[in-house]
Amino acid sequence: MILINLLPHREAARKRRKETFYASLGAAALLGVLLAGGAYVWYQTQISGQQSKNTYLHSEITKLESEIKEISTLQSEIAALRARQTAVEDLQGDRNLPVHLLNELVRQLPDGVYLTSMKQDNQTVTLQGMAQSNERVSELLRNLGNNSPWLVKPELVEITSASVNLTPRDQRRVANFTMRIGVKRPTDVEKGAPGAPAASAAAKG
Repeated sequence: MILINLLPHREAARKRRKETFYASLGAAALLGVLLAGGAYVWYQTQISGQQSKNTYLHSEITKLESEIKEISTLQSEIAALRARQTAVEDLQGDRNLPVHLLNELVRQLPDGVYLTSMKQDNQTVTLQGMAQSNERVSELLRNLGNNSPWLVKPELVEITSASVNLTPRDQRRVANFTMRIGVKRPTDVEKGAPGAPAASAAAKG
């Protein structure tokens, strides 16, 4: 017997393919949404972690900045205290400075030279005096520059010729001079300047 299928099988097959296609499309869309959601959650987690790290770093930087300010303040205070200490030491040493100055001038003054005035301005002393000749003035400059641990950088400012009346009939030619010299503080001498042992001995004496 011959069987004849009168049902619309082509339409049924087409319908099944459509249903399969839509099901696959829906599954792909759902998978895409899941992947996108997972990526979003992962990125949000990374962003939150980085923000937490940034917040921690910012707080630590703020702490370090405050500590740096404190250190800077301490350094300024230490520098001010050292400056005060140096000033006090200089003042204590300067009390004996005139004694050292006069002692050195007496030692270094050659024969035929005498001083008429002396003026001190901080660590510079201006000397005025008379000498029998220019050679005596040169000798005084050499002595002050080479033989004294307390006196430095002698400088001849002026030298002029003059006459001195020893008696109504006896006149002598002399050299009037003005010179400047630097005076070291005792603390400078004790820090290792040339001649420090001799200066220390002189100070003790």
